[in-house]
Amino acid sequence: MAIKMHDLQVRTWADGKIVEVKVCGKLTQADCEQFIPVVDDGVARFGQIRLLFDCVEFDGWTLDGLLEDAKFGLHHYNAIFRMAIVGNKTWEKAMATLCKPFTKADVNYYDFTEIELARAWLREGT
Repeated sequence: MAIKMHDLQVRTWADGKIVEVKVCGKLTQADCEQFIPVVDDGVARFGQIRLLFDCVEFDGWTLDGLLEDAKFGLHHYNAIFRMAIVGNKTWEKAMATLCKPFTKADVNYYDFTEIELARAWLREGT
């Protein structure tokens, strides 16, 4: 039986206008506390940011992670200009649709094989 290790990777590009978050395993409150300041920094500098969530190895949320992620969405309702969700599961594609009422961002889903298209879409107009 394989045990999937938890991992979070956050990187910025386009001088901080784009934040890319990759979650392996379940998203926790501690994960949110790592990426939210990066998002906040970009918002403070540019007014809005573009966000890519790489969900290929994402297994959902812990309860505290879900609550913190919900607070993030409410607090950053106007702060995200575009959001790309990259995944490989049907429920991740549905997640892209379900999150649209909770953000003013344009939200698109991309299959993991199209991650470069997602990045290109985020870069448009930066």
